[in-house]
Amino acid sequence: MKCFSPILIMLLCFLSLSMQAQKVGLVFSGGGAKGLAHIGTLKALEENHIPIDYITGTSMGGIVGAMYAAGYSPAQIEAIALSKDFQDWVTGKYTSDFSFFFQKNNPNSSIITAKLTIDTSLRLSFRSALVNDIPLNFALLELFSQASAISKDNFNNLFVPFRCMVSDVLSQTSITVAKGSLAEAVRATMTVPLVYRPIKLDGKYVFDGGLYNNFPADVMRREFHPDYIIGANVSSKTFNEYPKGSDERLMNRLMIYMFLSKSDSTLIGDKGVYIQPDLKDFSVTNFNPVADIIKQGYDATMANMEQIKREVNRRVSPQSLLNKRNTFNNKKPDLLFSDIKVTGVNSQQKRYIERLFRRDKANFNLDDIKQGYYKLVADETFETIYPKISYNAATDSYNFEILAQPRKSFKIDFGGNISTRPISNVFLGLQYNYLDRKAYAFGANFYSGRFYESAQLNGRVDFPSKLPLFLAAELTYNHFNFFNSSQIFIENPHPTYIEQSDRKIEIKGGFPLNRNTRITLGTSFINNTDEYSPTNTYAVGDVLDQTIFNGSRTALTFEQNTLNYKQYASRGRDFLFSLNYFAGRENYTPGNISRNTNLLDKPGIKRTYRDWLNLKVSDENYFFHKGKYTMGYLVEGVVSNQPLFSNYYSTLIAAPAFYPLQDSRSLFLEKFRATTYLAGGIKNIFKLSRNIEARVEGYLFLPYKEFQQEGFQEVENTKAFHKSYYAGTAGLVYHTPVGPISFSYNLYDDPVKRNGVLLHLGYLIYNKRSIE
Repeated sequence: MKCFSPILIMLLCFLSLSMQAQKVGLVFSGGGAKGLAHIGTLKALEENHIPIDYITGTSMGGIVGAMYAAGYSPAQIEAIALSKDFQDWVTGKYTSDFSFFFQKNNPNSSIITAKLTIDTSLRLSFRSALVNDIPLNFALLELFSQASAISKDNFNNLFVPFRCMVSDVLSQTSITVAKGSLAEAVRATMTVPLVYRPIKLDGKYVFDGGLYNNFPADVMRREFHPDYIIGANVSSKTFNEYPKGSDERLMNRLMIYMFLSKSDSTLIGDKGVYIQPDLKDFSVTNFNPVADIIKQGYDATMANMEQIKREVNRRVSPQSLLNKRNTFNNKKPDLLFSDIKVTGVNSQQKRYIERLFRRDKANFNLDDIKQGYYKLVADETFETIYPKISYNAATDSYNFEILAQPRKSFKIDFGGNISTRPISNVFLGLQYNYLDRKAYAFGANFYSGRFYESAQLNGRVDFPSKLPLFLAAELTYNHFNFFNSSQIFIENPHPTYIEQSDRKIEIKGGFPLNRNTRITLGTSFINNTDEYSPTNTYAVGDVLDQTIFNGSRTALTFEQNTLNYKQYASRGRDFLFSLNYFAGRENYTPGNISRNTNLLDKPGIKRTYRDWLNLKVSDENYFFHKGKYTMGYLVEGVVSNQPLFSNYYSTLIAAPAFYPLQDSRSLFLEKFRATTYLAGGIKNIFKLSRNIEARVEGYLFLPYKEFQQEGFQEVENTKAFHKSYYAGTAGLVYHTPVGPISFSYNLYDDPVKRNGVLLHLGYLIYNKRSIE
């Protein structure tokens, strides 16, 4: 009997320890941006060695809980939440690092985009105003696919067993997700109606889990039977007083309140603690104050820490927790891909998509997959692109799966600018996309205003070959009336009597060198009509001089663009190298102002053949960033053997021009035009807040030979590098969701257009001219 006593003693000790080894469940509520406070709760619990054995969560609580269950430490989760990438995920923005610049159209004044779809009955319908989920979907795959692989899609096998809640709005029931793709479960639990597009789980369209169970303490008890529950709630629909604010702001907030069920603190029971961070000063939709929200969660948890320590006897040492986490993470298979699977499309469309991912190797890495994915979503011929990643244990690699839904769709763009100068205009853009073995896009855009009018028709075909290629055609009409850009309320004593019209039919093709660079070769037929006063005066009955140039242009262009904004950029680079050959006939018809001078030998039409080469290099680069200060530069050079035209003004109008400031294209600056020149300047940008910046810029323009007027209308070149000219601007820019608002003081080295104050909302962007 004595020989069994040691065994009995060990057994009694084990049973005693088991009784004390409390299992702790952690419950996280939903609450939009406020759910980031759960990261603070995780930090506080780990710092105090409190065990976390199970997690249930909803919405943002489901995301934070899933990251912990997937093997991320609280410090890693906090770093991700504080990153710029996280802000892009929740706002639907993504950078051009993986989208192809060569697929983008030329910048325009678009501010708002509406998309319509066509069904088989040819009926049009607007798409809902959803947050763009393109960056979020891929980010969730990056974060959770390896954990899904190691757990074999069973949430009990994660670093910490996990459950999240989703809602079936058709049956109005709450669904507990315990298996399947962890990335899809997280994506589903945060699908707030009217904000994110719903996805399918087990054949059902599901939405945010907070609709029917925003605080899944009941699920924790039913699924895991813990000894102790720590419940952290960041959401409530009950107000001690009615929330204050404008009606519009309240309506936006009420949409969120409506979609979140109330959290019931009594679900915790006697064996647990209820943590309610003080988040009344924070919004469920504002994800910017990440650090402050996390701190509120940390502080609230620490305020309850004495009670937690008193009621939870078990502790987990930092080293044992680290060892457990490392053991789990070290088993995660590397993200190597062996196959691309495409569903939802026909065979021709499937081939098109698969070609976007082709590489000269057996396996793909994550960068290959990301590049192909962003190439695909940039196409705009798809209504839905939903990515999936599944693990194949037999090959120890992953499959990248794409659910694509191509649509014959219309896109409508609205934009323009409102300005204190009479250069305001409205913009309308239309685009139709169609996909088969190749991608087709057809579009039109229109500008209308006192100063500028334009119409453009375009079509493009993309070939998904090993080296992506495109062919495109454009028909463009531009009309600039510089006289109408004079002041509205104050008469301009020195108006500019110049009116320009140009027409262009262009055919071009191109291919990318890398993600942000493209090479284009094109040829175009051009017709330019310029009317001007040779004396820059005008009276009733005067007929302006007219110069018409009919010809062709052949251009080879190298472009690289990574700018973060299409106007008022503060990061990235825009580099251009262009080699052009022009050939055509100049037709000069003098008006009655010139005819009345009796200086013309023959008052009829003068026809002259012209041809010349033009080489242009331009580089805008924001290269230095320190704190809230950014420095950039713009340098530009043109070398050309362009001949002098028939007179002073026709030569000026046809010559290349330097446009240093935002309103330069709306001014006819005689001193900033030359056939050959060097120009450049420095851009100083001071970030005052997230969306407001101060800008101070200064430039110099150095023409090789200026144009000099001799006599009435003769033109000659001055001696080389005779004089330089300056331009500068200082002002504020506020980047709004509908374009920039800018207030600036602009200075030009010009005796007439020297000073100017400009306030504008929207983009001062125009279609390219035929000779640019």
